[in-house]
Amino acid sequence: MTAAVLYGKEDLRLELVEVPQAAAGELVVRVGAALTCGTDLKVYRRGYHAMMLKPPIPFGHELAGVVEEVGAGVTAFRRGDRVVALNSAPCDVCFFCRHGQQNLCEDLLFNNGAYAEYIRIPARIVEKNTLVVPDGVPLEFAALTEPLACVVRGLEESGAQAGDTMVVIGAGPIGLMFMHVAELAGAHVIAVVKREDQVEAAKLFGASSVVHVGAVEDVVTATRALTPEGRGADIVIEAVASPSTWEWAVDMVRKGGVVNFFGGPPSGTKVKLDTNRLHYGDITLKASFHHTPATCRTAFELVTSGRFKCAEYITGRAELCEVPEIFARMMNRNGGSRDIKTAVFPEGAPR
Repeated sequence: MTAAVLYGKEDLRLELVEVPQAAAGELVVRVGAALTCGTDLKVYRRGYHAMMLKPPIPFGHELAGVVEEVGAGVTAFRRGDRVVALNSAPCDVCFFCRHGQQNLCEDLLFNNGAYAEYIRIPARIVEKNTLVVPDGVPLEFAALTEPLACVVRGLEESGAQAGDTMVVIGAGPIGLMFMHVAELAGAHVIAVVKREDQVEAAKLFGASSVVHVGAVEDVVTATRALTPEGRGADIVIEAVASPSTWEWAVDMVRKGGVVNFFGGPPSGTKVKLDTNRLHYGDITLKASFHHTPATCRTAFELVTSGRFKCAEYITGRAELCEVPEIFARMMNRNGGSRDIKTAVFPEGAPR
């Protein structure tokens, strides 16, 4: 079969590899659709991911498809089932799992290889994080479950409630997802975007107000002016992963508010924060990483219920042979406001 294999920094190759076989407890899934992802782009740019993969390794982690082979002992799935298989599963026995932090599992099992004709699903993921896709839900929509599950957890960890004012810094795929999920939860969303062509995308996905960085003299002042009485936002989500936006986030939140540093900067990145403001403003700073089986199911329900704007979120379609070119292009794109995610179809893009 054909698969995209990452060998290192900006070195992604299409290769012919053996079709995987299902051992006991496992599945082999024929990939129906795999999605491009900001994390995959970051890994492509850096050449590795300390937790999820070390090259050479099959690439990609957002997918849905059809069960091709069922391993011994698997009773919940059968050949022909349409499924979404998440990219990880916790052990549920370590310290962190026992303390309700499955995303920090000491033995978190990751799975990669979505950009391929077939993918093997390890037994633990089959058991804990594989879901049957209802008829009528396109597989490319179901593949949105994984990134959406991370966002759902970030929103839950931030304590968002209906009526809150939330600032989302960044209008990439994750930032737009935060805007949409926050809007669905009843929050008032203010988006802070880098480019003018991102303004309409932010509005499409739920932002009632948008601050274009290049159109204002002071981003923090302009953003706070849009909050009730100018006091700052109840919650600020940072979804860019740069020191400057981390610092903006702290300056945009109100006293007693919450900042969620969702964007993951490179190792060694440092920021400067006003400790006086943090202490006397009683501000909560936190970060959210990854997802849990519970947030995967919440995200899956959002997708399959039709509440999430899946069709608007997937803005490109491609075939497997185009994957290396897609990532090379993503490295240098200036993008348009609708350039969000590309769905890769190993069997050919549907018309």
